[in-house]
Amino acid sequence: MTSLAKHSVQAVATLLALLAIVLAATVVLLDPPSGDLVDLGLFLLLSGGITVGLGVAVSQFGLPSWARSIRSRLILISVLVMALSLANVGFVAVLMFFSEHDFYLLVVLTVFSVGISIFVAYASSAPTARVMDGFVSAVREINTGSLDTRVPVESNDEVGELAAAFNDMVERLQGSFERERDLENARKELFGAVSHDLRTPLASIRAMIESINDGVVTDEDTKARYLATIQSEVENLSGLIGDLFELSQIDAGILALHIESSSIQDLISDTLESMAAQANNRRLRLEGEVAEDISPVSMDSQRVQRVLYNLVQNSIRYTPPDGSISIRAVDVGEEVHVQVADTGEGIRQRDLPKIFDRAYRADPARHRESGGAGIGLSIAKGIIEAHGGRIWVESEPGRGSVFSFTLPKSVPAAG
Repeated sequence: MTSLAKHSVQAVATLLALLAIVLAATVVLLDPPSGDLVDLGLFLLLSGGITVGLGVAVSQFGLPSWARSIRSRLILISVLVMALSLANVGFVAVLMFFSEHDFYLLVVLTVFSVGISIFVAYASSAPTARVMDGFVSAVREINTGSLDTRVPVESNDEVGELAAAFNDMVERLQGSFERERDLENARKELFGAVSHDLRTPLASIRAMIESINDGVVTDEDTKARYLATIQSEVENLSGLIGDLFELSQIDAGILALHIESSSIQDLISDTLESMAAQANNRRLRLEGEVAEDISPVSMDSQRVQRVLYNLVQNSIRYTPPDGSISIRAVDVGEEVHVQVADTGEGIRQRDLPKIFDRAYRADPARHRESGGAGIGLSIAKGIIEAHGGRIWVESEPGRGSVFSFTLPKSVPAAG
């Protein structure tokens, strides 16, 4: 059944039901002659049919262009209602043989009532019309990029709820736009930092290769040193490309995790063993402490291992010689709490909120000397949050830093 047919059936059913109720009430209360009752029924059917027909037409095809505002609609409805009332009362007056004087008096009173109704409809529509005008103005401003635009909420009715919902929508839209803008700025900063980190080693590799190919360097020891340097730079570039790929997966929300119940103690032991050489080269003491009864953890072991590597490498990078770095893990409620603490330079308070931002470098020159693209901590944050954990840092300049993260415990297998 089409929408027009459905509305028509509903309208006819409503009209017939009302007509039956009115005629039944007339018989009970007035006991009119059968001829008058038939005339009344036919008239009510005619006037009601015309009114219902207009209503169905408006619902399907809308109002004329001159009557599409809220005020015009209310005024038009008031006029139609009063016209129907006048027709019904006039018909009753004819049936009851009112005098011509009484009939004209009735018409005057009805016209007066129509005027009052129009005024009331116009005045009562003012707040709603004002809000609608505000909506139109707000949408136009938003369309030009003014996302701080809001619509005043002036009532507690449906229009007020619409205004509040509109403001909530715009606020969320503004937040999304600002996050997207910040992300785009971060991408630009990252691309700038990465392009620098790519150009510098590539220029060095190119220069050394050209020196060897052109015969500028003939000493075998120098050639061997150049080749070792080239190999080291290629490994750094490979690591940088891997970091960028992993960061892109984190940004896209498609970082694949292979979750299984694993021992955090084993990961810490592997980290201590793998990082021992780097720590020794910087004359740093590297140690770990894990509670013997620590619970297993639901995690992707390789990813969490990467987090530990990144945090320890960061501490090695910024801890002066003869300092120390420690890794500790303990149970805290339903989580395992891991800390990487160092006796390094510390972090300025103004830099703490940005320390996990991609490509953030508190000291770019120092960062370049120590290698890396400045995205290791950002990757660590993405991995931990993908596990449903948290990561944060506590630090003071000159007093070292403590990087901490949490991971949910594994659910013990039923025995």
